[in-house]
Amino acid sequence: MFQNFDALTDPTRGADRVAALREKLASLGVDGFLVPRTDEHQGEYVAACSERLRWLTGFAGSAGMALILSDRAIVFVDGRYTLQVRDQTDPAVFSYEDLVANPPAKWLEEHGVGLRIGFDPWLHTTGEAKTLREALDKAGGELIALAANPLDAIWNDRPGPPLGRVVIHELQQAGRLAREKLRDLATVIATAKCDHAVLTDPSSLAWAFNIRGSDVPHTPLPLGFAILSAHGEPRLYLDARKLDMEAKAYLAQLCALRAPETLIADLAGMASAGATFGLDGGLSAEKLRLVITENGGKAIDSPDPARLPRACKNRAEIEGARAAHVRDGAALCDFLAWFAAQKPSEVDEIAAAAKLEACRAAAGERFGHPVLDLSFDTISCAGPHGAIMHYRVSHLTNRTVRDGELFLVDSGAQYRDGTTDVTRTVIFGAPDEEKRRRFTLVLKGLIAISLARFPEGTRGMDIDAFARRALWSAGLDFAHGTGHGVGSYLSVHEGPQRIARTGTQALKEGMILSNEPGYYKPGEYGIRLENLLVVTPPAPIAGGEIAMHGFETLTLAPFDRRMIDTALLAREELVWLDAYHARVLAEIGPLALPETKAWLEVACAQFERLSA
Repeated sequence: MFQNFDALTDPTRGADRVAALREKLASLGVDGFLVPRTDEHQGEYVAACSERLRWLTGFAGSAGMALILSDRAIVFVDGRYTLQVRDQTDPAVFSYEDLVANPPAKWLEEHGVGLRIGFDPWLHTTGEAKTLREALDKAGGELIALAANPLDAIWNDRPGPPLGRVVIHELQQAGRLAREKLRDLATVIATAKCDHAVLTDPSSLAWAFNIRGSDVPHTPLPLGFAILSAHGEPRLYLDARKLDMEAKAYLAQLCALRAPETLIADLAGMASAGATFGLDGGLSAEKLRLVITENGGKAIDSPDPARLPRACKNRAEIEGARAAHVRDGAALCDFLAWFAAQKPSEVDEIAAAAKLEACRAAAGERFGHPVLDLSFDTISCAGPHGAIMHYRVSHLTNRTVRDGELFLVDSGAQYRDGTTDVTRTVIFGAPDEEKRRRFTLVLKGLIAISLARFPEGTRGMDIDAFARRALWSAGLDFAHGTGHGVGSYLSVHEGPQRIARTGTQALKEGMILSNEPGYYKPGEYGIRLENLLVVTPPAPIAGGEIAMHGFETLTLAPFDRRMIDTALLAREELVWLDAYHARVLAEIGPLALPETKAWLEVACAQFERLSA
């Protein structure tokens, strides 16, 4: 299996580890230290050796930061993790703050009077370091870049760096030659009036050079760096132990292969000649800026040149995504049909997650396109666990699904031709009126996004409220964004595109995003429904004057009809739902196992016909 169910955290270790870190900080002459949940690449998914926040606190979420002071220790998390952080950390050691409403910089501006706060400049972006520095300046404190991470000095059994094998991502899936991409990126760098750009995001490396790796869980990334030049040969910094003869020969045609430990010296040498470097303020480590400026170079805030073209999928990538979603939909329908046949209290969260992975593996063999990994640990939630937005089941937390309870399953897979991510919420037994109504309100939000038409330049933040309107009208909401970007056999969470209050990137043709409104009642249940969408080209609307973008739905799996109150759906919404279910049956039905097809025909029955 790709997923294991061992408990990843131990809250009882927090007190001793924080005490050891405080002793180390005192010897360094600093009053506090920041521990972000990130690595040198500012990635969401990190290698075991970079799980510093989890090791120190016990918190295993994908976003957060700890601030360790001599008299207090604070963990900052966003709304997805307000329940989880309290389950995974020791409240006698840690207090909790909102990462969005009261982030570390804001907290330090108010409470950091006279404090000298240490930080690892490899683990904070240039933009983040600037914000922290300004906040401490206002408080009469000081931000201190430490030469080495003090937490690493007390982490005695820290794992070594990953050495996942690098493989070539073939043209059939990539759609464009790496040489063409690199040429275009050089033009972007020159247009930005930079001599060089430092790529720090492994997704950008993987996309630009048409390679994939296996250095982090569930995401085919090779950890490394690149220096791209407006004029001159690119430099790629990868550990040679990751490269076999084929990968080495392929990359040698595209760039100068360099050992990762030479990056700092190379930057310093290029900077000493007065070069101007583009660094993405939201992605690049402060360490890189310090090296460049301390050696006479100039660092300017410039977007990662690969980020936007990577997000706008080409024809081959979109065709791959469509094909991957059909196969993945068949596997998910196999699972949903199996789940529907189970009896209350006879299936638990681990058994469900294991069965879903087995369905994907079997479908991969059946269709000749093997599952290469999950795209994240399956979120398999029974009853009250569904209210923990990013719940990860373990042997310690495993729970059976009981009669009348909701079961939420959020899952995805990595295929050579695409990355999937889908959520369905189903009922065991008969739903009560509250659950059914709130499920339908969430479904209305998903349909609203699915039906949206919008002009060029529309940002994710401009349509986020579409998914919330029905919930807002009932005095309800959800504490996460409506949608995130998704890569092409890359990260399941990709920027810069997103549908959220913070989604400032204009939505462009070819971008793939999730559409996942939800509702969560702490201690009782959670509801989330998720499809992936691709932004379609602008097209005219009959009688209109402006061509409008829209969305094509990629995900194919029915919604639990027992949970849908059709009286709450407008005719347009019901028409969309019937058309969607008809498409699911038409595309998945011919691929389905016999027992799945019988279930699918019932699950996809038309509501309009039944109500006629």
